[in-house]
Amino acid sequence: MKSFQLITKRLMATVAVSASFLVGIPYLALAQSNPGLTIFSGVERENILNYHLDFGGRAGSWDRYRLRVPGNKLTEGVSKLYVIYPDYYNGRFDVDRIEVRLNNESLPLRDVIWDQESNFIEIDLEEPLLESRTIEIVMSNVYNPRFGGTFYFQGQMMTAGQIPIRLNLGTWILSIN
Repeated sequence: MKSFQLITKRLMATVAVSASFLVGIPYLALAQSNPGLTIFSGVERENILNYHLDFGGRAGSWDRYRLRVPGNKLTEGVSKLYVIYPDYYNGRFDVDRIEVRLNNESLPLRDVIWDQESNFIEIDLEEPLLESRTIEIVMSNVYNPRFGGTFYFQGQMMTAGQIPIRLNLGTWILSIN
């Protein structure tokens, strides 16, 4: 009788631990698609920009990047946006599937240029955006690098004024598994 109770207790403990791992896996996968908590990045807290990876940021697979820029960073108006990525990032972008969204509506673009040698993407807006409202750069059909890591993407903009000035918006710290 005593051995039966011991086996039952061990079995229940194993089932409880296994169930907690199974329940926690979706939350673990979801946690990898957002910036989360950044402690020692070398980037000042007010310069870290928010992003979302729609398909989890798995290395060597397709994804959609949603790079967000808060309205308080766009007070000068915007005519062009730049996404500068590190030279060790070897993913691929589909320039035909890059858009800029304002309130979930796509803004018309004049041109999107991917300069692979200089490691940046230039997004030229058809009409300058003069309001300081939150925008989202949506990059669909991105092929993540085969080997994961942390990638610092810099956001810059060209002001819409008479004298265009290139300003820093901040940094998206992407984590690819």
